[in-house]
Amino acid sequence: MPKASPNIRSLARAHTATAVATLAGIMRQKKAPAAARVAAASALLDRGWGKPKQPIAGDEETPLLTEIRYVIVDAEHPGGEAV
Repeated sequence: MPKASPNIRSLARAHTATAVATLAGIMRQKKAPAAARVAAASALLDRGWGKPKQPIAGDEETPLLTEIRYVIVDAEHPGGEAV
């Protein structure tokens, strides 16, 4: 994705207060669909506090890594068995 030019970035940032107010308004609107309210709340939290860190490692049921193998192959006999 191409980077936004500084001019476009500056123009967009000029609307920050209005955008935050709009998101907050949607979040507080009781008649708005729940999905819209959750999305607005999530967007506000992400921008205010950052997105939660995602774990890299697996857990006991689904480990990320089960084994590491080193396989040495004879380059002179590429079709041969691994040593």
